[in-house]
Amino acid sequence: MKLLRVAAAVVNQTPLAWAQNAKNLIGCLEEAREQGVSILCLPELCVTGYGCEDAFHSPGLQATAVKTLLEEIVPRSKGLIVSIGLPLLHQNALYSVACLAVDGEVAGFAAKHYLAGDGLHYEPRWFKPWPAGVRDEVELNGRRVPIGDLLFDCGGIKLGFEICEDAWVAERPGAALSRRGADIVLNPSASHFAFEKHEVRKRFVIEGSRAFGVTYVYANLLGNEAGRVIFDGDSLIATGGKLIAQGARFSFRDSLLTSAIVDIDATRMSQVRSASFRPNLDEGGVVRTEFEFPALMPETRAASLNESLPLSKEEEFTRAEGLGLIDYLRKSRSEGAVVSLSGGADSSAVACLVALMVEGCAAELGFEGMLARLSHVKRLSGVTTTREAVNRLLLCVYQATKNSSAITRNAAAQVAEAIGAEFVLLDVEPIVRHYSALVAVAIGRPLDWRTDDLALQNIQARVRSPSVWMLANLRNALLLTTSNRSEAAVGYATMDGDTSGGLAPIGGIDKAFLRSWLRWLETKGPSGLHSIPALSVVNAQAPTAELRPLETAQTDEEDLMPYDLLDAVERAAIRDKQLPVEVFQQMRALFPLYTAAQLGLWIERFFRLWCRNQWKRERYAPSFHLDDENLDPKTWCRFPILSGGFERELQELKAQVGK
Repeated sequence: MKLLRVAAAVVNQTPLAWAQNAKNLIGCLEEAREQGVSILCLPELCVTGYGCEDAFHSPGLQATAVKTLLEEIVPRSKGLIVSIGLPLLHQNALYSVACLAVDGEVAGFAAKHYLAGDGLHYEPRWFKPWPAGVRDEVELNGRRVPIGDLLFDCGGIKLGFEICEDAWVAERPGAALSRRGADIVLNPSASHFAFEKHEVRKRFVIEGSRAFGVTYVYANLLGNEAGRVIFDGDSLIATGGKLIAQGARFSFRDSLLTSAIVDIDATRMSQVRSASFRPNLDEGGVVRTEFEFPALMPETRAASLNESLPLSKEEEFTRAEGLGLIDYLRKSRSEGAVVSLSGGADSSAVACLVALMVEGCAAELGFEGMLARLSHVKRLSGVTTTREAVNRLLLCVYQATKNSSAITRNAAAQVAEAIGAEFVLLDVEPIVRHYSALVAVAIGRPLDWRTDDLALQNIQARVRSPSVWMLANLRNALLLTTSNRSEAAVGYATMDGDTSGGLAPIGGIDKAFLRSWLRWLETKGPSGLHSIPALSVVNAQAPTAELRPLETAQTDEEDLMPYDLLDAVERAAIRDKQLPVEVFQQMRALFPLYTAAQLGLWIERFFRLWCRNQWKRERYAPSFHLDDENLDPKTWCRFPILSGGFERELQELKAQVGK
């Protein structure tokens, strides 16, 4: 047996935060050395951060990345074989590369073959793909170093790379590496979180180890790196088609290391036994270095599987939001959060997520660790309990007009009390009346609900914005908006009213799931934390904006359509790019209880509102990307502000409905 310890390290980086990023990486090197690790995989672009966007084109960024690598990180890699991700300029093209450092020296740079250019990814805007089978040299401080499609032979152990997207394509580079005799494939990744994506990663890691006859080491980024994208910190190690180690996901730490002992002789035998194995006698592109593998520490001879419990969608949502929120707060230097708490589902969900963020961080890091994570928040000085910390961090504001009901006022107060938030009640009805009177004088007539419905609704939402912004400013806090993806699709929001804020935590979540999550939180709640029974008064209500007179019994679904149908139409029309007639045909199969006339009316309404309100989506606060159906025009879903509005297609829909 030839046993050695390999490891994957996940790190919470920030674009262009050179000192902190290097500190996190050096901490991983030191921990790996203490654990007796020989081979360590760090994530893609971990030196700069993955989310630098157009700053990748800056010559200064490129030079600083190389300088940080050579002067701060590589010298600290003595006794290790470690991959370090960064951008590298070569022959007037920029590449995403993994530098392999061996015992304190750069052995070479493996370059990424396939670039992610769909969904929220824009890698081809900044990088070039490296062609298979091509090798070259790059000059570093007067020394020529290999770059390209490389296989590294380090002390007799052969290592190759699949960098993130390389593992998601049909023609994976790992197959060629296997034919060249690779023992270990390292996958440094920057793979954003999306629901159920972890299971996909597990499958290609396990299958890669089996099909290629290798040990496969996968290391992802961790945390809310740059504002919108959350990384779950997946770390996976598999060998011979079996997962032998995986790290905890959604950690609140700066870094986390997962290691396992592997038998290189066993993986080599699995290659020999493979019926599909065809050795490649081409020795080109092999970089050979000397390396003496350390003896295994006696206390770490047995590999272990840190098998975390499978997470439900509700658990994943809670943990991703908590990690996204705490990183946004600390990286933006915000000293808390303010929520305009209406007593409805959306605002209650946002308030609960802030409280769960605090409790989740304290559960993992301990109370003092949570305070250290938010050390910039002066208001937390002297607190002794998580409930007190929530009270100092979160302000909830209920802003009443004459159309606000006692039900929602009571719901808002009960939710704020249940989670420990500070609660303030403001009566904004006098401000509504003042604006209405001013405008009535200007137009020479009183405003009336029969003729001025939309204006009278919107003014109530807009007058709430200045006061809640003022409270956020006074606290140096982050104002959180409470609109969801279903409302964004049809523009069911008041610009400069309920859209006011710096971050939209649930802007990527559909209303149907959000309501389901609130029912789950009411009765069950996240593992290790607690449920919030006070949500029962929220969950018992039909969603309503409460902007029309109370006697009209306004509801969101009456204004729009049933939310489950709205979400299905949105996915068909926007995600799947179906035309109105195609959407109608699909909805007739999915919702047989609705008549053709009802479906036709709602589908036409969706397309008209979608086209009319693109300008609103362009102005919404940044939201977290939580699945692959986001409507954020700056990341996932681009649509023209001005368009023909599907007029011809909607006429075809009317003809189809009338048949």
